[in-house]
Amino acid sequence: MVGVPAALHIGLVWIPAALTVGLSFAEWDNLAPLSDIRDVGFRNYWFIFTVFEGDLFGALFNNFVLIIWLTICSAVGMLFAYLLDKNIRGSRFYQSVYYFPVVLSLAVVGFIWKSTMFSRDRGLLNTLWPGGPIDFVGDGTKIFSFDLPFLDPALGLSKNFAALLVAMAWRHIGYIMVMYLAGLKAVDQALREAAAIDGCNEWQAFRRVIFPSLKPINVIVVVITAIEALRAYDIIAALNEPRGTDVMGTLVTKSLLGEGGGRVGFGSAYGVVMLLLCLGFIIWYVINHYRESEL
Repeated sequence: MVGVPAALHIGLVWIPAALTVGLSFAEWDNLAPLSDIRDVGFRNYWFIFTVFEGDLFGALFNNFVLIIWLTICSAVGMLFAYLLDKNIRGSRFYQSVYYFPVVLSLAVVGFIWKSTMFSRDRGLLNTLWPGGPIDFVGDGTKIFSFDLPFLDPALGLSKNFAALLVAMAWRHIGYIMVMYLAGLKAVDQALREAAAIDGCNEWQAFRRVIFPSLKPINVIVVVITAIEALRAYDIIAALNEPRGTDVMGTLVTKSLLGEGGGRVGFGSAYGVVMLLLCLGFIIWYVINHYRESEL
């Protein structure tokens, strides 16, 4: 019962991950025989950090913006969970409304927002907007940018990527809300009563009693939020990867597929960079988990 899923996990996850690390030091077009794989050392990493610097650092900047944005959305989800935990009138209805987007994949969320919200001709946002139609998906101009001498183009947040942030928040807030709502239901009621007896107001009780008791949920939310931001790809692919919305996931697929594809070494190098970023949060979670287990 343990060996079969372990073998599947190793075969489908760890072996491909190890092969990806190996291919990041090689040159191959994914069509030639395996015997044509040529070792190039660290040349792929040198190229992605220098020659193709605009792609890598622009994508990393968008991933960093995603981490900040989804962290804010997680705080909003926690607020919604706290309010719903008060058993306000219509709480079941609100739970259903907030949770509905969670059952949809990010690709489906992208299609929904592209056709019903962002559409230049029929989108709800353009219908309500008093001015002229806005191309939410196609407008890649920067809202703000940082001009750095060694980077071209400059780092910045494009308007179409900002629109994607709104669509991603629609799904992420409900997901985090459900996790915190489950955690709040498990908080010992005696702790709340003791805080009330000691004269704590609502904010003091939450900050000093409830929030610390949610530490296991907080750790999971931080890890999930960071990894969701780093591996974001579905919603961008659903919108045909508009200019200015590159993230690490799109760089990997562009290197392997489509026009200019077949650069397995570059795609694998991008994948390894993304893996290393994710591993930091995973290791932090594992350390916290075993530390709590020992206690």
